[in-house]
Amino acid sequence: MHSRVRVWLNRTYAENVFFMDQLRRNPSDRAVEIHATHGDADSPVLAAADTAELEPEGLSPAAYVEFALDQCQKRGIDVFVPRLHQAAIVAHRADFAALGTALLAPPPEAVAVFHDKVIAYEAVQAVGVPVPPWWRVRTADELVTAVEELEAGGHKACFKPASGAGGVGFRMITRAPFSLAQLNGFPSPYVSLDMVVEALRQGDEQVDWLVMPRLEQPEVSVDTLTGPDNRVRLAIGRTKNGRRRGFTQHEQWLEPARLIAEGFGLHYLSNIQFRMLGDRPVLMDVNTRPAGGLHQLSLCGVNVPWAAVQLALGEDTGVIEPPFLGQDYTVVSGPRQLRPVSIPAQRAEVSEPLPAVPAPAAAESVVVQAAGQALPL
Repeated sequence: MHSRVRVWLNRTYAENVFFMDQLRRNPSDRAVEIHATHGDADSPVLAAADTAELEPEGLSPAAYVEFALDQCQKRGIDVFVPRLHQAAIVAHRADFAALGTALLAPPPEAVAVFHDKVIAYEAVQAVGVPVPPWWRVRTADELVTAVEELEAGGHKACFKPASGAGGVGFRMITRAPFSLAQLNGFPSPYVSLDMVVEALRQGDEQVDWLVMPRLEQPEVSVDTLTGPDNRVRLAIGRTKNGRRRGFTQHEQWLEPARLIAEGFGLHYLSNIQFRMLGDRPVLMDVNTRPAGGLHQLSLCGVNVPWAAVQLALGEDTGVIEPPFLGQDYTVVSGPRQLRPVSIPAQRAEVSEPLPAVPAPAAAESVVVQAAGQALPL
């Protein structure tokens, strides 16, 4: 009889409550206990866990590694799925292994390549994966030059931080002057070039942006599961075109994703995103972590979070083919329970563990907008 598996998710996205659900409903019928830590006492991830603890705020990456090692030892963690400070954590893989904890994350070299989008584009282009044209921009003059070159090629320009995740800082450039039209309706990602240039010239902060053409839909996110031997065990594309979402096994998406996952050693779970530039797919981004929407692959009859945990435990899953591709669907928000009592913010020097999290009463449920549930169209 197999012993229970103890899995820890550190400060992660609200959508990963579904990741946790899938671990508990694993096809091996293995007992799984989940530990979660977060900086927000009202994170639904804390409520969904078997045990939970607030993370100290303001820790340096090195101090956070010490916190993480202590958590793994104290909680008897078998598999740690790091999101926050992933780069610092994977650099200490041997220290975690000495405690009996496997890291469900790529090696440091792979994390470093894809932390910086410019380095990532240069690296994947060198192995034959198409990428869009890009400019690294740190000044107003560099921004204007990049925008003018893109517009001369018939493109609309956009920019985002050279390092970052989740679409934070993404904006699309417009030549239209700011007017009341921008104040009608919902906030828009469009910003006036003149306003951005002025902000750069007046601001004291240095920026590090990637400027590139606005890419078109469909967007295809390929979720890959790769073993520590660099062989891909699973690759499935999730398509997004407006509200409509679906799945694809077309090689125009899967082949470059496998090339990246295997060539750069993206062990365990990664998410490789493509969009269209004209009539061809090009790489948009690579995430060296599980995607927030990974649970949607359950619509294809596969439990990918559990397969990843098995690989981390040294249990080879073999190649996993989805038995079918789920029908098109959309994502809507729904209620998710929180802890019955909110916990005040924790100071950096305090690291008292929280008790096991009881299931709150139904009356204490709230709607968590980030926790998307997949519904068929």
